[in-house]
Amino acid sequence: MTITAPARPGGPRATTRVGPARLAYSLLAAVALLALAVLASVMFGSRTTSFGDVLDAVAGTADPYVTTVIESRYPRTALGLLAGVCLAVAGTLMQGVTRNPLADPGLLGINAGAAASVVAATAFFGASGRTDTMWWALPGALLAGVLVHAIGSAGASTSLVRLVLAGAVLSAVLMAFIQAVTLSRPKVFDSYRYWVVGALGGRDFDVFTAVLPFAATGLVLALLLGPGLNTLALGDDSATSLGANPALLRGGGLIAATLLSAAATAAVGPIAFVGLAVPHIVRALVGIDFRVQIVFSALVGPTLLLAADVVGRVVLRPQELMVGVVTAFVGAPALLFAVRRMRGNG
Repeated sequence: MTITAPARPGGPRATTRVGPARLAYSLLAAVALLALAVLASVMFGSRTTSFGDVLDAVAGTADPYVTTVIESRYPRTALGLLAGVCLAVAGTLMQGVTRNPLADPGLLGINAGAAASVVAATAFFGASGRTDTMWWALPGALLAGVLVHAIGSAGASTSLVRLVLAGAVLSAVLMAFIQAVTLSRPKVFDSYRYWVVGALGGRDFDVFTAVLPFAATGLVLALLLGPGLNTLALGDDSATSLGANPALLRGGGLIAATLLSAAATAAVGPIAFVGLAVPHIVRALVGIDFRVQIVFSALVGPTLLLAADVVGRVVLRPQELMVGVVTAFVGAPALLFAVRRMRGNG
């Protein structure tokens, strides 16, 4: 499989060749690592259970206490899978649409929109509890993404510079609102400071099922856009000559990234770094074909997020670190390794 794309603006073209054997081995490794991350998420916590305990719990023959402990970890594992897929694929879309390797879902102001909505609901409408917070965060995140996209598309076509500026301005305005409310209302701040870090624990399957339709829609749209993003990587003129519509592809990518990011943020709070790091890791492994990148991002993202959650649960046992704190420590070395490898190959 060969995809040719500009290595950098105005520079020579770079060709990345990824053979089917390497893709197959990488796919098997990614699936195996994800399976291990899921198993570790079910096994480890404030009380460690064995692999045999997990099998007994699944079969219904385990001790009732052990079964309760293991089953209590199912929702956070499911949310880790969902949020990891959403954030990683959204990051891949954002970097492909903007052709900016530093782009991530936060570029659309989605995190700030969700946070502002949560703060407003807590301060003025008495929202409490993680389920209530989720229902307020979701429309706030979606509205922020729509506003940024509308401003970025105000002209004849979507302007990437205008898009980034709109996201930065909207985020700044919303963060000022958040600071004003939380500083004047200590109770709101107490609730907000837990949500804003990002966590998988303390949520049930109701949260998972509520955001699943948005996540599924965004993922299906992302898969459909994969071939088009490959042509978009060649530049607007080349994409047009190949029969693609750059404005439509870019708009579709932004919509898919908005749906995915909003679903993840509403479910588990704003978790940084996953959407930025995973696309770099995936490109270092399987090349620049977006059809392959999207699939592998959907495998590597939840692996990274679940691994971070497991580390957060065991490092300060019986207490735990929020997964949003741990992702930077887990993902930063992987991102640095990927960047160094890409530089070496370039």
